Amino acid sequence: MDKIEVWRLLDLGIAIGIFLLFLLFRRLFVRFLFTFLMKRLARMELAARVLEAFEKPLRGLFVLLGAYLAILYYVPAHWTPLLVVHKLFRSGMILLIGGGLYNLSAVSSVFMEGALKRFGGDDSSMLIPFLSKAVRFVVIVIAVTAVISEWGFNINGVVAGMGLGSLALALAAKDTLGNILGGVIIILEKPFSKGDWILTPSTEGVVEDITFRSSKIRTFADALVTVPNSTLADQPITNWSRMGRRRITFTLNVALDTDAERLTMAIDRIERYLMDNEEIDDETIMVRFNEFKESSLGIMLYYFTKTTAWKDHLTVRQETQLAMLQILKEEGVQLALPMQRIVVGGESGEARHEGNPERG
Repeated sequence: MDKIEVWRLLDLGIAIGIFLLFLLFRRLFVRFLFTFLMKRLARMELAARVLEAFEKPLRGLFVLLGAYLAILYYVPAHWTPLLVVHKLFRSGMILLIGGGLYNLSAVSSVFMEGALKRFGGDDSSMLIPFLSKAVRFVVIVIAVTAVISEWGFNINGVVAGMGLGSLALALAAKDTLGNILGGVIIILEKPFSKGDWILTPSTEGVVEDITFRSSKIRTFADALVTVPNSTLADQPITNWSRMGRRRITFTLNVALDTDAERLTMAIDRIERYLMDNEEIDDETIMVRFNEFKESSLGIMLYYFTKTTAWKDHLTVRQETQLAMLQILKEEGVQLALPMQRIVVGGESGEARHEGNPERG
């Protein structure tokens, strides 16, 4: 073995040593330095999030840099394929930086939370996931474009081709684009948020998720309905979760022969009871005798419960109606019974019978 071969083997050993040294640095970085920096930056939330987002790209950087320096040391400077190595190294750096920015735009990112506050959103808003996906898409496009440019391709031609391709895609997928625009409208205008109970002409239930294309609604029959965003954006939406109070209205029918004084006393007592009830909103309470019917007198009741939860609302409604029955009983006012009028015609005249059909 001549001296040249010995020196080449020695250079190869040193190159391998350089690469292994960077692998060792990578392990030391992960085990010690990264953990140390995370502890020191625990109080600085922004810096900690940035470092956490770039953890994996930094690991890859040690591998990429070690392989690059090892190759540069081993191969001669005039080696023609070295140009390809340089391009591969620069492309790898672009992808690592893009990967860090991609991770930084995650849902939990401080930048996304700041954007949410500027838009006036809350924790249940779907604006953060939407912005996160949009930023990730932009990062991917920029990274891919930079890599293509690094390899000498004409970006103008690529952009022009993408423009024509986008036009064809838009024509072929206009419904999908309409759904995406509908999702943008829903997220920006915020007619509902995740977890809200909504009613639309097509469905009713609790919103579980909002994506680019559609919204998922869990109905009260426990079925999951997927509604295109373009459909929701064009429909009237009732958001029951944003009620400040919940209405109760019905007509209480009492006997047709009820004494006017007893009826007035019962109405006044029911109204006072509702005014004094802590579960009832006292801003709008109406108890009025407002209707003569064929076989009864109608008392209209119109009031609101303070709670909007359906179960609690039903409990309050039951308690108030039982109290009304007791008041009517104490005042001697009877509920209306079904009445039927029968007209019998005969040769000697007409006989009429009116009363409760149960009495015969």
